[in-house]
This record gives sequence, C-alpha cells and structure tokens, in this order.
Amino acid sequence: MSIQTMEKNTKSKKKNSLDFSKEQYIKWYKDMLVMRKVEERVGHLYIQQKFGGFCHLYIGQEAIVAGTVSACQKEDKHITAYRDHAHPIGLGIHPKYMLAELYGKKTGMSKGKGGSMHMFKKKLILWADMGL
Repeated sequence: MSIQTMEKNTKSKKKNSLDFSKEQYIKWYKDMLVMRKVEERVGHLYIQQKFGGFCHLYIGQEAIVAGTVSACQKEDKHITAYRDHAHPIGLGIHPKYMLAELYGKKTGMSKGKGGSMHMFKKKLILWADMGL
C-alpha cells in the first residue's frame, strides 16, 4: 500500500469508538498523576527504610492501569503481578489504604499481610498475584 493510499484512508475514516471525550482524557491524566506522585513517595519511603520487603515501583506504567480499569466492567476481576501499587488507586481505593498495607498496618488493604507485592481487596475484585 502506498503512502498516498494510507493518507487517503486515514483522512476518510469517520469517528469510531476510540474517540473519547475531553473529560475522559482529563480523568485518565489525573488518575495517572496521582499514581505517579504516590509511587514517587513510596520510592522515597523505601529508600528511607520506612517499610521492609521488596518494592517494585509502577513508575512509567500508569497509563496501563488508567486505561484498562476504565475499559472494565464493575464485576470484572483484576489480577495483579508484583508491581501492583497503582491498581488499587486506579480502582478508586484511597492511597492511604495502599500505604497502610506497605507499613503492615491492619488498616491496609490486606490487613497488613500482603505488603508491597500482594495487594488484595475482595470487594473490588482485586486479587494479588499469589494467595495470602
């Protein structure tokens, strides 16, 4: 296919289901910004040895969660891998519950038992990568 044909096809295409509203783009941006800021803070806390264990940051991957969560239905299940700090935030969980989990507090998402790598919240169908 020639470049001219590709340009012609691109110009003649009508709007499709991938055209999102300005509000949706703003929501994604805000969600990604919150995820990034929280992850930056988590990185600093980890360097300061405020919590133990492993810490795999989600920095640079925020768009994945923002996009996939918005494409899912309420009853869809979310299964994370070991980089899972952004998933709860994307699902609407306040960052303080994710941070409490990192600190091993009972107010954490998994009652402090999951730590950095195993965030779990049955109510939101957020499943950790391994059983707790």
